[in-house]
Amino acid sequence: MHSPTPARPITTILAGLLAGGALVSGVLVGGLLVTGTADAGRLYRWTDANGVSHYGDRRPDTPASPVTEIPVHAEPDAMARLRVERDAGYYQAWADNALAGPIEVMLHFSNRDNIEGMPALPARATVPARGSALVSVLGPVQPGRGGSFELRMDSLPGDPNARPRDAEYLMPLQQAEPDIQQGYAGRFSHNDPQNRHAVDFAAPIGTPVLAAREGVVMQVESDFDRAGLSMEKYGGRANFIRILHDDGTMALYAHLREGGAHVRVGQRVRAGQVIGLSGNTGFTTGPHLHFVVQVNRGMRLESIPFRMRGPQGALRFDITR
Repeated sequence: MHSPTPARPITTILAGLLAGGALVSGVLVGGLLVTGTADAGRLYRWTDANGVSHYGDRRPDTPASPVTEIPVHAEPDAMARLRVERDAGYYQAWADNALAGPIEVMLHFSNRDNIEGMPALPARATVPARGSALVSVLGPVQPGRGGSFELRMDSLPGDPNARPRDAEYLMPLQQAEPDIQQGYAGRFSHNDPQNRHAVDFAAPIGTPVLAAREGVVMQVESDFDRAGLSMEKYGGRANFIRILHDDGTMALYAHLREGGAHVRVGQRVRAGQVIGLSGNTGFTTGPHLHFVVQVNRGMRLESIPFRMRGPQGALRFDITR
């Protein structure tokens, strides 16, 4: 049991130059890390009648031999993109949101010489689902003199103005009885703000995962196939589904099996709908489903307590083993 880290702030870096008072094109020198949306790719291999092996991204219509399907593991896409555009001697710094739900971004100067932001950096912005927001306009402090800058943008899912409402959640697994391995404030891994009110349900790989509450699929990661206790290798990766609720809270369903997401980004799901299959991916000791309800509290994610109903009635999560 353990929790993934698809909730920490993700950073992108951009650098540019000032030359003679005119802003010159910026160059992207750093990329966003984990927590975006990735699509699993497939490669097919087969042998023709002459014994020659072929590879392609589509299954052949009439193969002369059995076709082998080879998974291709792609890195997740970015949660957000920092875009800088020239405008009459200034730079407009935009944040583009790739998710089907709001995000918050914070723009910083990593380094700067003779440049300032309007508003001054660090500056925050909330970016709507799959939308864009102007975070700051950059210009020279002393016109006519050269300079340089480097920007860093942190991004986090959720709207910091979300107001959670009381709601009853359904048990997120298709099981007759829940097997709770770790509850609220679990000593093993539920001891940080974003996981303090998380629950780990033991479940055999392939157990149907159900939407605990109605909402919109905000993020999906379904292309990871490894697990272990190396934080360096697995701490930032796990297959998961993040669902946005109407009050701005977000439910995270993590450690799904490879290819175990049965929903797409932007899809609206109903409570009790099968959304995927449980697994054992990422930083984990064994097969289970990590479930947590989170809210953005201003560039930090915090888990919040929730009420949940199981097949036999209300569930309790005050387990700290």
